[in-house]
Amino acid sequence: MELNQAAELLSAIKQNINKVIVGREATVEMLLTALCCGGHVLLEDVPGTGKTVLAKSLARSLDGEFHRIQFTPDLLPSDVTGLNYYNQKAGEFVFRPGPVFGNILLADEINRATPRTQSSLLECMEERQVTMDGVTRKLPAPFLVIATQNPIETVGTFPLPEAQLDRFYMMLSMGLPNHDEEIAILERFMRDDPLEELQPVCGGKQLLELQEMRKTIYVHPVMLEYMVELIQGTRKKGTVSGVSPRGSLALLNAVRAYAMLQGRNYVTPEDVKKLLVPVLSHRISMDHGSLDRRSGEQLLLGLLEHTPVPTERFER
Repeated sequence: MELNQAAELLSAIKQNINKVIVGREATVEMLLTALCCGGHVLLEDVPGTGKTVLAKSLARSLDGEFHRIQFTPDLLPSDVTGLNYYNQKAGEFVFRPGPVFGNILLADEINRATPRTQSSLLECMEERQVTMDGVTRKLPAPFLVIATQNPIETVGTFPLPEAQLDRFYMMLSMGLPNHDEEIAILERFMRDDPLEELQPVCGGKQLLELQEMRKTIYVHPVMLEYMVELIQGTRKKGTVSGVSPRGSLALLNAVRAYAMLQGRNYVTPEDVKKLLVPVLSHRISMDHGSLDRRSGEQLLLGLLEHTPVPTERFER
C-alpha cells in the first residue's frame, strides 16, 4: 500500500463516520490515529454526547466482527473472555469464546464492572490473547477495544487502576455540540438513523496494511529529542509519577500514524503537539496515587509552552 492510498482510505473511513457524527473532526482523527497504531481508546464524557454512537460508527465502517459488552457490577470475567463448559453429549470440556474474540469490542461503561472483571481485559489488550485453564488462545487480528465511561457519576463505579489506563493508547472526550452542530444533529436524525445505513469501507486486511504502513513514516532525530524532552519533563516534577516507556512508544507510534493520516511521510512538531495530551494525560498520576487527567493535561500544556520547538526541516 502506498502513502497516498493509505491517506485516501483513512479519508474514506473518516467521511463514512461523519455521515453519523456531527462536528467532531478532531476526535474522529484521534480515533483513526489510534486505529492505525492498533491501540485501544477510552472515551470519557457525560452521558448522551455520542460516545457509543461513535464507536458503533467506526465498527460499521470496518468490515470486521463487532461485539458489545454492557459492563455492570455483576458481570463476570468469563462473560468477557469466555469459559470452558462440560458438553455431556461429547463427554468433554468445550471452550465457548467470549465477546473479546472479535475485531472491535465496545466496552460500554467499563468503570461499572468490578476490578476483577476489568482485569480480565488486561491480557487481551496488551498481548492480544486469552489464557484459560493453562491454554492460550490468540485473538483475531486486528483487535481494538473502545471503552466508554462517565467521569462525573461515581456511585456504583470502580475507577480504572493505573495499569488498566496505561493500556489505553488514548483518552478522548466528545464534548457538547455548539448551536449550529446541534441543529445539524436534529436535522440528520429527524427521519432516519444514519447509523443503520452505514456500510463498511475498509476490510481487516486493509487495516493491517495501514498499521504496517505507519512504520514507514520517517521521524527525524531532532523530533525524537523533542519528544523525549517533553516526556522527561513529566518525570522531573516532584508531585507526579511521570510517563513510562510504554507511553513514550505510544507517542512515537501515534505521531507517525497522524502524519500518515495527513498524507505526509514525515513527522512535524505540530503532530507532537496534537497528540501529546490525548496519548499521555491519562498516564500521569499524583504522588498519593490518584489519577487526575486535568492535572496531567495542565502539566503537558505547560511543558509544551516551555520546551523549545525544533525549527529545521524534518523530511528524510
